[in-house]
Amino acid sequence: MADERDIAVFAGGCFWCTEAIFDRLRGVDSVESGYTGGHVPNPSYRQVCGGDTGHAEAVKIVFDPAVIPYADLLDIFLATHDPTQLNRQGNDVGPQYRSAIFPQTPAQEAEAKAAIARAQADWPAPIVTTIEPAAPWYVAEDEHQEYFDRVGDRNPYCTAVVSPKVRKFMQTYGKRLKA
Repeated sequence: MADERDIAVFAGGCFWCTEAIFDRLRGVDSVESGYTGGHVPNPSYRQVCGGDTGHAEAVKIVFDPAVIPYADLLDIFLATHDPTQLNRQGNDVGPQYRSAIFPQTPAQEAEAKAAIARAQADWPAPIVTTIEPAAPWYVAEDEHQEYFDRVGDRNPYCTAVVSPKVRKFMQTYGKRLKA
């Protein structure tokens, strides 16, 4: 019997940050940056950044649920960005930077609801992360794939925003990192 793989789709602000987190987890086979949840087919980065396509910057994660369960991915997702900010993450503002979970199955939807309830205890403000229907996936342009690993601190945004998130993630979840 072949190993089973599953898919998780999360939007947590800038996809460079979210991809950099999940790329490092044991049990994650791949992370792809892209756009989902909107009404414009095949959007470009420029269109999505304009905020009127309805799409969120998101990541599609292919993972081995025998190594890292979907519930754990949800908990890590909700702990590594601010799920209490509506349509923003830090200085990134607009619906394209919303916090959203796009369950691929009814079971994932139930797990997403449970994860939000679990995470609420860790946040002083209400969690505003939405649970949205699975929607068409549009892969982001090549320059956005593995962005932090390629560019890193040569980009001031990465120095100020992505690097601190990755450092905090690695300190908190060090035992879950790939070798």
